[in-house]
Amino acid sequence: MLDHPRPKFTFYGHATVRCDLPGGEVMLIDPWVGQNPACPDELKELERLDAMLITHAHFDHIADAVELAKRHEPEIVVGCFEVCHWLTSKGVKNTSAMNLGGCQEVLGHRVSMVRADHSCGITDGDQILYGGTAAGYVVRLEGGYTFYHAGDTALFTDMQLIAELYRPELVFLPIGDLFTMGPDQAVPRRARGHPDPLGHLPAPHRHPRAARGPPRLPRHRLRDGGPTARRFILSRKSVRHCGSGVQVRSAW
Repeated sequence: MLDHPRPKFTFYGHATVRCDLPGGEVMLIDPWVGQNPACPDELKELERLDAMLITHAHFDHIADAVELAKRHEPEIVVGCFEVCHWLTSKGVKNTSAMNLGGCQEVLGHRVSMVRADHSCGITDGDQILYGGTAAGYVVRLEGGYTFYHAGDTALFTDMQLIAELYRPELVFLPIGDLFTMGPDQAVPRRARGHPDPLGHLPAPHRHPRAARGPPRLPRHRLRDGGPTARRFILSRKSVRHCGSGVQVRSAW
């Protein structure tokens, strides 16, 4: 483990994660907040918003992007080219498009857009527009701390390459098991290969129309992954992991 400043993460439910950076800036990944039934009410009002990272344009990842961007005017809004073009057409300022394999600076930190195996369409009125390519993000803070948000994705072997190239210390994986990979596929040894990041936090989001209760993590298999995988086990209650600066909130 490197001795460097760490952000504080707050899980808003589904795939939405808030990152309070060491400098005080707030980064929001996949802005589904006000309309998100899994987001606790006390978290729905943001006091500031400095950056947004959008993995893809399905409504349960982008529904509040336009409203939040207009209210807070973040310094940068990151997404693929097609998503940023659509956001700009809706009046969003400071969009900064990128594509798979690319990197750019966000609030003084390095953000890389990496592969995700998923579809991407923008719901606009009664039509679905082409939304480019779904993606994940690897964020490397100035001090070296690195985390990986996989977005919505199936399991793919290049996750091993992402682990080897970027060596993230914290990983967010979907376990919805209908539109994404499931709990069995999120077992650290299978999903990320070697070396394992120090922290592992599967984000248990399911499409609200498909959800019949929270996905269940195979805890015995997580234990097989070693002490790293045991650090973060989601429950039905809010859990604070003070040592790692991670605050998990769930409205199951």
